[in-house]
Amino acid sequence: MSRKSFAVIGMGRFGQSVVEELIKKEVDVLVIDKDPVKIAKMSKIATHAVTLDTTDVQALKEVGISSIDHVVVAIGKALQNSILTTLILKDLGVEKVTVKVQNDNHAKVVSKLGADEIIQPEQQSGKRLASKIVSDNVLDYIDLNESHSFIVVYATKKIIDSTIINLDVRNKFKINVVAVRRNGDILIPSADTVIEEKDQLLLIGSNVDLDKFNAWLRK
Repeated sequence: MSRKSFAVIGMGRFGQSVVEELIKKEVDVLVIDKDPVKIAKMSKIATHAVTLDTTDVQALKEVGISSIDHVVVAIGKALQNSILTTLILKDLGVEKVTVKVQNDNHAKVVSKLGADEIIQPEQQSGKRLASKIVSDNVLDYIDLNESHSFIVVYATKKIIDSTIINLDVRNKFKINVVAVRRNGDILIPSADTVIEEKDQLLLIGSNVDLDKFNAWLRK
């Protein structure tokens, strides 16, 4: 499986938190901001960091933005720049664009322009967003504290038809299957519950152990 590539535009507090979490997960991330001071700071930790105005179509083309799998637009209070950047990214064919919005009207506009996901920082931490976008099969991610989380993942082919006891995630990964969501219903699994196609597993554990399990699940 080829590694997904990411870009984060806007190095405010939220944008930086997304970048920091993506880097912890050892993925390629392109950092973009028009402030050279912020880029100088982020270039010490990011894979690539460039100073440019993302309302400049040619500048975005030159950094190869079209080849990035997922771009997070985390521009601060400059709503016009956020909106125009979203429009340009979708026009250039970026597959997945997530936009941080300031208010409901901002959300409505970028939604009409094709934003794939809209987030409000006070509702979703950068850490949570990074964990979701790195993996295609993570559906939700909720911080329980600094070190432990609750996540929901799709069952992949790797575990379909396995029983909970055969998965043995408690011993192998030190995490627990709290429940299984199947056809809209929530099941409390027993040891002999068989994982079916389209099941969603509700898991709890340390962030480190959950990341290890999810990496194994996607291999």
